[in-house]
Amino acid sequence: MNGAESLVRTLVGAGVEVCFANPGTSEMHFVSALDRTQGMRSILVLFEGSATGAADGYYRMTGKPASTLLHLGPGLANGLSNVHNARKAASGMVNVIGEHATWHLEFDAPLASDIEGLARPLSDWVHTSRGANAIGADAAKAIEVARRSGIASLILPGDTAWNEGGVVASLSAAAQEDPVDFDAVEAAARALLSGQKSMLLIGGQTIRGEALELAGQIAGRTGATLATQFFSARTERGAGRVTALRIPYNVDAALNMLADYRQIVTVETREPVSFFAYPNKPSQMKHPETQVTELSPRGLSSVAALRALADAVGARPQHMRRQQQGEDGLPSGALNPVSIAQILAQLIPENAIIVDESVTTGRESFGLTAGARPHDWLQNMGGSIGFGMPVATGAAIACPDRRVISLSGDGCAMYMPQTLWTQAREGLDVTAIIFANRAYQILQQEFAGVGAGMPGEKARAMLSIDNPTLDFVAMSQSMGVPAERVHDCEELIVALRRRLVEPGPNLIEVIL
Repeated sequence: MNGAESLVRTLVGAGVEVCFANPGTSEMHFVSALDRTQGMRSILVLFEGSATGAADGYYRMTGKPASTLLHLGPGLANGLSNVHNARKAASGMVNVIGEHATWHLEFDAPLASDIEGLARPLSDWVHTSRGANAIGADAAKAIEVARRSGIASLILPGDTAWNEGGVVASLSAAAQEDPVDFDAVEAAARALLSGQKSMLLIGGQTIRGEALELAGQIAGRTGATLATQFFSARTERGAGRVTALRIPYNVDAALNMLADYRQIVTVETREPVSFFAYPNKPSQMKHPETQVTELSPRGLSSVAALRALADAVGARPQHMRRQQQGEDGLPSGALNPVSIAQILAQLIPENAIIVDESVTTGRESFGLTAGARPHDWLQNMGGSIGFGMPVATGAAIACPDRRVISLSGDGCAMYMPQTLWTQAREGLDVTAIIFANRAYQILQQEFAGVGAGMPGEKARAMLSIDNPTLDFVAMSQSMGVPAERVHDCEELIVALRRRLVEPGPNLIEVIL
C-alpha cells in the first residue's frame, strides 16, 4: 500500500465520504487511490475556491468534514477566500494539498512555494507528511481537528504519496459532548435575571435543533431578547420555529437597536461589532455600559450549557415563542427588494436550504421570509465574495433530498460561476437566482458610508459592471444548466414555480 492509498483509506474509515477536487500532477497518486478505494465520492470542480466553498456548505449541513484536493501552493491560494469564510463559520474541513517530491524541492521548480506559510494564517492545523508510513497517522490528526470545527491542512509531497509503506490509521476515542462551564452558566443566569434589559445573542450551532429550542425557552422565561448577528452560519427558521431578532448591518441602526441593553449573554458568538470601520463611528455596537457574559465560545457545542442555563432560570417549553405563518398573497408589477422577498416568502419550499449572498438586493429577504415554510438559511460569515454558489453546491451534496436556493448578486456570482458546471455534472437540485443590477451596489453604499464623497467618473466606472453587459442565461446554458431571464413579479413567480420542482440545477436571472 502506498502513502496516498493509506490516506484515502484513513479518511474513509473515519467517515470522510466526499472529496471536492481540482488535482494536478502532484496529486495523481491520490486520484489513483480514490479510483481503487470504495466509500469516497469524488467531485471535480473547475476552481479551487469552489472546492473549499463546497466543503464549507457540506459541513454546515452535516456536521461532518469533507476533504478537498488542491494543487500545490497556487491551488491552495485559489481556495483560501472560501477557507477564510469557512473558518469564520466554524466549518471543519480537511485540505489535502499536493507538494513536489521532497528531493525536487531544492531545485525551485516553477510551482514551488511555501505551502505551509500560505496555509498557516487560515488553518487551525498545518502539517507536511514526512514519509509514506506517516501519512495515515497525519490524516487521523487532520480529521480530529476538522471534526472539532477546525481547518486542517495536510501537505502531501509526491514521493510520500507514491512510496510504499502506507499504514491506515484509526482515530482516537470518539468526541464527547463539550463540557459545561458551570461558573459561566451561573454568570449568564445572573445577567439574564438582573432586572436590566438583556439579550441572549446566539450563533453557531445554537440557531438550530435542540439548542434553538432551549434558547427560546430561556429568552421567554427571563424576558431577554433572543437575537443573532446580522450574518449566521446556518439558521433554522420559518413558521413554527423559534424566531430571533437580527442585529442590523448598518452601524447607526445597530447602535439605536442596542442602546438600552445593559446585559448581553453570548452563545457561540462574540459581542456585536461593525463589519467595517467608519469615520467617527464606534467598532463596538453595544452601549459602553453594557456587560457581556460568554456562556460558551465559538466552535463548541452549547446544548449541554443551554440545558444547564434553562434549569438555572427555570425555563420550560411553555415559555417558548414560535414564529407565526406569514400572510398569503403575491405581489405584482415591478421587481424590487421588497417584492422579491414577498415572492420568496410564499414560494420557498418546505425544508429548503437558502444560501444567501444577495448582499444589497437581499437585505429585505431575511426579515420578510420569517413566516415562510420551515427552511434553513446559510449566510457568509467571512465576507469574502464568491461564497454563495460553492456553498450551495456543498449543501446539495450533503442533502440530496432538499431543494437548495442560491441567492446571489451579479457581482458576487462572477467570482466563481464555473461552480454551475459542477452542479450540472453532479445533477444537483440547486436553483440559482441571480439579481442583476449591473453594479457593485454594496460598494456604492460603502463609498458613501466611509465618507469618500461623491464618486466621479473614474470611481463610478470602478463600481459598475454594465459595460459590457453580463449574460447569465448564456453563461449558465453553456455549462449545462437551464436558465431564463425575468423582468417583473409575474415572470419571477412563474419561473420559480416551475424551476423549484425541476430535478437538477437551473438558474433565474432577475433583471433589476
